[in-house]
Amino acid sequence: MTKFSDPAVAAAFDAFAPATRVGALALRDLVLATAQGVPQAQPLQEALRWGQPAYLAPRGSTIRLGGHKSAPFALFVHCQSRLIGDFTLAFPDEDRLDGTRAVLFDDPGQIDPVRHGWLIARALTYHL
Repeated sequence: MTKFSDPAVAAAFDAFAPATRVGALALRDLVLATAQGVPQAQPLQEALRWGQPAYLAPRGSTIRLGGHKSAPFALFVHCQSRLIGDFTLAFPDEDRLDGTRAVLFDDPGQIDPVRHGWLIARALTYHL
């Protein structure tokens, strides 16, 4: 696991319920690994936005991780972007979604590095 550069982000993960923490940390690992392979996503900033761990790239759209009322954890993107729409066109009927704002997960085993990495890479380069 990559160390946290911001103690507030580490504290946010620590405050999650156990199921949320495990899933959100798995998504964090995927965000960080995906960003490593996307030069335009550097420098990637990890911070808190709306009280949730968030990942911001210089020309990207914010990605947030956290719990959801309908699932233990979720990957959130800007709801007014076309990210979820493009994602569902590329991978129809593959995931449970909350409208245009989030991919919902019940278990870390549902995280697909290819499919969800695709969404993360698109978010990290959204404004290019």
